[in-house]
Amino acid sequence: MNALRRFFSLFNILALILLAAAAYALQVVQRPQATPQMPKLEMAELHPVKLTVYYSDSQVQNMKPVVRTVQVTEESAGVLAQAAADAWAAGTGSKDSDVLPVVPKNTPAPRIYVRGLHYYADLPAAYTKLNYGSSGERMLLCTLTRTLLDKRDGDVTFLVNGQSTDTLGHLDLQGAYTRQDCQN
Repeated sequence: MNALRRFFSLFNILALILLAAAAYALQVVQRPQATPQMPKLEMAELHPVKLTVYYSDSQVQNMKPVVRTVQVTEESAGVLAQAAADAWAAGTGSKDSDVLPVVPKNTPAPRIYVRGLHYYADLPAAYTKLNYGSSGERMLLCTLTRTLLDKRDGDVTFLVNGQSTDTLGHLDLQGAYTRQDCQN
């Protein structure tokens, strides 16, 4: 009886309960997780949208609007702005000698972010090496500004490689550009 009391002492019973709890916890932890369901991929249907994209004239004095048709999945401000910037960077697509693209062929398009009426154009680092001079730099910034603000009011803040910068060549980038800043 004495041996039975030692075997069923309070310490041994608590140790046995803890051992059972640990064995159960080990079993729960070692169970394979349920395989998550794969999301159903839905192909977004592209549809054409006409946008006005601004380019330079042959003397780099005035902006020339060109209506371009782009394919988009939705007509939100961000998607339309990025599509317009992509068309702007791709060039005119025509042999019209009176309208010139603003950036060289195969130059990456800026990444556009929209927050309310504010557009943020993140220019790739390659734009700092274009060496356009002040009139060419102004044409670059203003044609992109007018392209983004063609259908909506607002302003465009320019970043370079994801960072705020004071200038792009000769032009001040500390303030946002509006449509009125870029009148012909």
